[in-house]
Amino acid sequence: MRVLGILAAGVVLAASATAGAEPMENHQVAVLQALDKVTARVRALEVPVGTAARFGALSVVVRACKKNPPIEAPEAAAFLEIDEVRPDEPPQAAFRGWMFASSPALSALEHPVYDIWVVDCH
Repeated sequence: MRVLGILAAGVVLAASATAGAEPMENHQVAVLQALDKVTARVRALEVPVGTAARFGALSVVVRACKKNPPIEAPEAAAFLEIDEVRPDEPPQAAFRGWMFASSPALSALEHPVYDIWVVDCH
């Protein structure tokens, strides 16, 4: 299922690049929303590209954040690397790939405790 989401994300990026649309602009900060499903705690995260942020047991690294120019339909996308970090264990990959603000279910983190999705880039 994850492979299909990644393939679909690639098709969306390729289609927007070839449909005569303006290319997406690079931005330096990803705005993410994080949810702890057990405690119902919600937190906004502003994560600069190339740095890591922690939410519960998750470490989130933003590798890229792109947004459509103002003359195009609104869309923001971020390439995220999310690892679950537990004491005395090596980090375990939970998600690697593009997430889209307009279609969070297209390529989503599948985790029993946490949800993270892209809100915007700036």
